[in-house]
Amino acid sequence: MSDNAIRLAKRVAELAGCSRAEAERYIANGGVSVDGAVVEDPASRVTPSQAVTLLPGASAQEAPPVTILLHKPSGSNAGVGMRGSPALDCLVPESLFVTHGAPHFLKRHLARLTLCTPLETDASGLLVFTQDFRIVRKLVDDGERVEHEYVVEVSGGIKEGGLALLNHGLTFNGKPINPMKVSWQSEGRLRFAAKGVRPGQLEHMCAAVGLSVSDIKRLRVGRIPLAGLPEGQWRYLAEYERF
Repeated sequence: MSDNAIRLAKRVAELAGCSRAEAERYIANGGVSVDGAVVEDPASRVTPSQAVTLLPGASAQEAPPVTILLHKPSGSNAGVGMRGSPALDCLVPESLFVTHGAPHFLKRHLARLTLCTPLETDASGLLVFTQDFRIVRKLVDDGERVEHEYVVEVSGGIKEGGLALLNHGLTFNGKPINPMKVSWQSEGRLRFAAKGVRPGQLEHMCAAVGLSVSDIKRLRVGRIPLAGLPEGQWRYLAEYERF
């Protein structure tokens, strides 16, 4: 880089006739290209000979926080124990499942994310990451009020009255488990709709009634379903969606 290179934010401020802070937001929001390529780092340096362009529709408004939904594959770590590569590793542009009306991908969308819905490494299904403090409050601080839905693959013979016990009557870590809705989906598959589920709880409950668990998958968090999101891919929570 030439000795007369300057910060991109300074160049954009001169180009757009705006403050340095506004220029940094233009850049971070993906609204500036250098020699035809979008650059999102305001600290990047450019030379006088490089073409810097403010793109159509560029905005200097503070970008709103995003919430990300990931279909976690089994084997990735989602905040429980130490095994597995971090589920965050799945959040790359190549695995983005594009939906209508979703925001344009920005590198800043993957910064300062909070995992709101931990899940066992061997389990799969819906994870929620967010930059939005309101979502953190809903799913973490008040998470005991939000229902999660799971399908659990089991084997073995359930003991007499076992289904009723799964719905209400078992304990976990010495404390009574709140009532939940548990039903057979098919032979060997149970559906759990429950609030405040702790890591290891579903496997413990099944073992208490004579069943062995081979697979756990989370299908829903609150009113947000996994739906057609492919395993290992992620999407943005839409503006109209609510947990």
